[in-house]
Order: sequence, then structure tokens, then C-alpha cells
Amino acid sequence: MRKLLLSLLAAATALAAADFDGEVRPLLRAKCLSCHQESNKLGGLSLESLQDALRGGESGPSIVAGAPDRSPLLTRMMLPADAAGTMPPTGPRVSAADLAAVRSWIAEGAAWTVPVKVAANKSPAPADDAEMALARSIHALIAARARSEPDESFEPYREAVPGSDAALEMMPIPAGEFVLGTAPDEAGRGDDEGPQVRVAIDGFWMAAHEVSWDAFRRFMLREADARVDPDRVAAAVSSPTPPYVEMSFGMGITGYPAISMTQHAASKYAQWLSAKTGRFYRLPTEAEWEYACRAGSATAYSFGNDADGLDEHGWYWDNTDAQYRPIGTKAPNAWGLHDMHGNVWEWTLDRYEPAYAAGAQPLDNPWAQAQRLYPRVVRGGSWMDDAPALRCGARRASSEDWKMQDPQLPKSIWYHTDAQWLGFRLVRPRQVPTAEMMHAYWNSATGAK
Repeated sequence: MRKLLLSLLAAATALAAADFDGEVRPLLRAKCLSCHQESNKLGGLSLESLQDALRGGESGPSIVAGAPDRSPLLTRMMLPADAAGTMPPTGPRVSAADLAAVRSWIAEGAAWTVPVKVAANKSPAPADDAEMALARSIHALIAARARSEPDESFEPYREAVPGSDAALEMMPIPAGEFVLGTAPDEAGRGDDEGPQVRVAIDGFWMAAHEVSWDAFRRFMLREADARVDPDRVAAAVSSPTPPYVEMSFGMGITGYPAISMTQHAASKYAQWLSAKTGRFYRLPTEAEWEYACRAGSATAYSFGNDADGLDEHGWYWDNTDAQYRPIGTKAPNAWGLHDMHGNVWEWTLDRYEPAYAAGAQPLDNPWAQAQRLYPRVVRGGSWMDDAPALRCGARRASSEDWKMQDPQLPKSIWYHTDAQWLGFRLVRPRQVPTAEMMHAYWNSATGAK
């Protein structure tokens, strides 16, 4: 019977893509939230948001994005009514059509951009409607390019930044598993670098360098009016407000890393570049960043445990003369990535938690999606830091203090004037996500404080 049900679900999934708002969200509200909401977390599990579901409860994560048959949210709904652990435990069973919708939704990546609440659905704000429509337009451009280039090899490539002389050198990062976090006896270890968890990462490309001013200023200084931009879709991406101060602070522009942007600004740059090129770009997750930094190593630094090697591989307080340095001038790691140790801290997509979530391992492509503006995670250390901050597993939480001297009122959503050691680099997953997931990646930095 179970095999028959699985075949029926697979057939139904093939006929229609998942509709989270129209099918999955109402199901969760009707069947799950009476026992699994923040105020009544049976078994320690809340199902009000994606991060709640991924974090899970006493039995571990309830969803493994991309793997429906390993997701208890689905598998427990499929159990017979009298089986131990069946969900929901009472009342009518979940229909085959609803099970198919849940299966399809999880298989496509479990896009879940806003929390599910017990109260009736409210219509999204017009701005969110516009952002979702924009994400769908960009997704269509990316899907069209993917169809026209179906046999693109997993090799290094160069992505020119339209309207500039700059380019991103993209390096292939192979799929694999690694241990996220640091061993308790690692020299310089912070309390927030554990517990160690095993993580599985899909293949992706990562920029060989931090995004430079040459690449970023075309976006930062452009006019947002579609009439001056021949690409109307790209022109619709929100553009930074003009800064009130010179944002390199006299340290140099050409060949140097762009700095002092908020996570919102970095994500919008990724969205703009995606619209311009027809390839999907975003910030890396924290797990992707550490995996790429380690490049197959399990040592404190990608080149070993001895910090004496930093002078060859990274920029930090001892060798920078108190300012950032040109990108790509130190030795790369084994996967061809420069400046993963130092120069500037780099944004990731994740919210900051003081400890990693335990649960069933390996974790598949984890992303701790944020609902609040602070704190988020930055990685890699900078020119202002001592050697321990440049270790592969070192972390730092973002802070409102990074814009204390922001001269703009209200304070800018685009710039962290006091973070002159903060930058970013981009990744491109091999698998193109849904439009809903693109929207989540590009707009995760707009949560309320």
C-alpha cells in the first residue's frame, strides 16, 4: 500500500508544481499548528516558519529541503491512522492530493518566505507583491538562459559585470560533506563555533575574490530609473541611495574590495547581477562559506594549523599597515579562492545563533533563515583582526553599532558606515531554485529589528 501511495504521489507531483500559499500553508494551519506553534510546541517543534521546521524539535528537523522521503513532516502524515507517531494524531487523514503538494513543495526546496500563523491569511503588502513579481521575472530570464545552455560544464568561468570593466571569476566548488564548526581544543576557538555537525553541501560556484569596488560601484552609483537602463527587469531592482561619505575612506578604489554595505545591499547586488546576466547569484550560506574556505581541509586554516602561514595566504593586522589590500594578491586555497582568510569580513545569508543546531546528520545544505535584522553572520576575518579571527571556523555577529555614525536619517538600509572591514562575495548554485526561493534569498535582509 505504501508503494502504491508513493507512486501516486510521484505521479501527482509530476503534473503540477508545488503551491505553498495555496496548498501547503492552509494544510499546515489546519492540521499542524494546533500542536506545533511557538506558544504550544509539542515535542519542542514549531511549524510557524521555515527555520522552525529545519531546526525541528526533540526528534530533529521536520523538513530536509529537497528530500521529501527524509522529511518527517511528510513521512509521518503518510503513516496509517493507528501507527505510532502518525500526524495528525486525530481527525481526518491528509488527502492524497495534499500529500502530493507537500511532497512536491519539499522536493522543490521548501520555499517558505513568511511565517505561517494561526490567524487567517492576510494579503501580502503591495511592496512584497512587487518583489515577488520581480523575482518571478528574473527567474524566467534565468530559466530561459539555462534552457539555451543545457550542457554548461562545471568549470571555472568569468562573469563580466555589465556596464563596467570588472568581472567575477567563478570557481567550481564540488559537492561533498564536511564537519561544520571547530574542535574544542582548537587554538583561538570561540564558544559559538560548535557543537560540530556533519553537513552535506551541493555543488556551486563561488567567486574567487571578494566583490571589488570596480564591480560594485556600477550598481551602487546607478540611477534606478528604468528609462536610463536598457534592461527594464534589472532596472526594477532597488538601487542604493547615494552615500553621504566617500565609502572607501581613502583606502583605494580600483582593485580593492567594496566595503561597508549592509547585507541588504549585498543581496540586492546579487539580484541585480542575476537580472543582468541571466544566471542566479546570491550570498553564500554560512555552511557553504566554511565548506569553501576549508577546501577539503580540517585544520584551523585552509593551509594548516600554523598561523605563520597567514603572511602567504591572508591580510590581517600584522601585515596590512592598517587598511584593506587589493583583492587576489595572496595565495588562493586549494579550490582557487583568494582572501578567504582576512582582508574583509564577508556576509553570509544566515542569522546568527550562538550554537549550531544539533539533529539528524548530515544536515543537507542548511540555511538559518533570519526573521530579524540583527544579528546575521559574517565570516573570514579582516585587515583589522589578529590571526585567530581568520580561522576557517571563526564567526562574528552583525550589530546595529556598525552604523552608529551613519549620517543618514533614518539610518540607511544600504550602508554600515562604521564597518570599514566588511565586504562580501557571491555564489551560484548548480541547481536553479524556484522563484519563491530566489525571493527568499534576495529579501532575507529586510526583517524587522
